[in-house]
Amino acid sequence: MTNEAVGEHGPRSIRTPTGHLMVLRQGADVLAELADLAEREAIPSASFVGMGFLSEVTFGFYDFGKKAFDPKTFHNVELASMTGTIAWQNGKPSIHAHGIVAGADFAGVGGHLLGLKVGTGSLEITIAVHDTRLERIVDPGIKANILQL
Repeated sequence: MTNEAVGEHGPRSIRTPTGHLMVLRQGADVLAELADLAEREAIPSASFVGMGFLSEVTFGFYDFGKKAFDPKTFHNVELASMTGTIAWQNGKPSIHAHGIVAGADFAGVGGHLLGLKVGTGSLEITIAVHDTRLERIVDPGIKANILQL
């Protein structure tokens, strides 16, 4: 295993036999870090899972009538589970992630993740790399990104 990227608190990611393990610290933009890793390592496509503490998370519920996400933001929550995929769209990494978070009251909310900022502590992500490059295209009927196999 070798260090891939070094952050303020040491390595942000290491290679594993199946892909990468990423540990992000306070203030990190999770989706941007995943996109940076995909570009830096030329990841053809991947699946990922993660958990940790967030200072801020924005979920979006897709309104098919408006063809846009209705966002809602939460603060200081535990990311109980995040799953997603990395593909490509128009030459750039395309991250699709869903998750569940819970606050101090242990009530959970979840859905499509539009933005995540790491809070106090850390956030851990395991990335399983696939050998096939996958692309997303916008389906003209629903105006939503669809993964192409």
